Amino acid sequence: MIANQERFNQAIALFDAANAQDPNQDEGQPKELRYAQRMTEMIGRFAPEASEVAQLAVRAQHIERWTVPRSSYPLGKPGYFAWRTGLYRLHAETAGKLMQQAGYDEATIAQVKRAVGKQDIKTNPDTQLLEDVSSLVFLEHYMLGFAGQHAEYSEEKWLDIVRKTWKKMSGEAQAFATSGGITLPEPLLPLILKAVAGD
Repeated sequence: MIANQERFNQAIALFDAANAQDPNQDEGQPKELRYAQRMTEMIGRFAPEASEVAQLAVRAQHIERWTVPRSSYPLGKPGYFAWRTGLYRLHAETAGKLMQQAGYDEATIAQVKRAVGKQDIKTNPDTQLLEDVSSLVFLEHYMLGFAGQHAEYSEEKWLDIVRKTWKKMSGEAQAFATSGGITLPEPLLPLILKAVAGD
């Protein structure tokens, strides 16, 4: 339920204007703008009754992500985790500033920042829903392309990637993924099903 549709639309427009600056392209559109649209489309399919906070959070999940490239942090796992943590902060702060411009109150802004910042994932329903939606979007839209970029990965490595994604998801999202809620990439279907068997 959206409390004030005009304010909500204004925040979404501000998020999209920020993401429209992405120089990287995906299907002829700025990459992060396309990603944000896919996130909104997925929450509409998976959780049509989602809260206003969750709907704002999924749209802002990767806001201005291109401004902090992976190469700006050291190589290796510690560098990767530091980059991811830095991105969570950037996305949360940027979303908060834009929501303020749209006229949102501090309490709602704090809730969206908490979800976008990936805080309290197992106890905050908005954060878990964001994780569910991003995992479903990855499986449907990005996993095949990711596989194409990493032909050197062994089957074991792929099984590990799928299992890690699966573990982040709620039981509802897992059921949605395996019961036809999303289109799984056909070439990877045997691998995905093998990875999640017995979970």
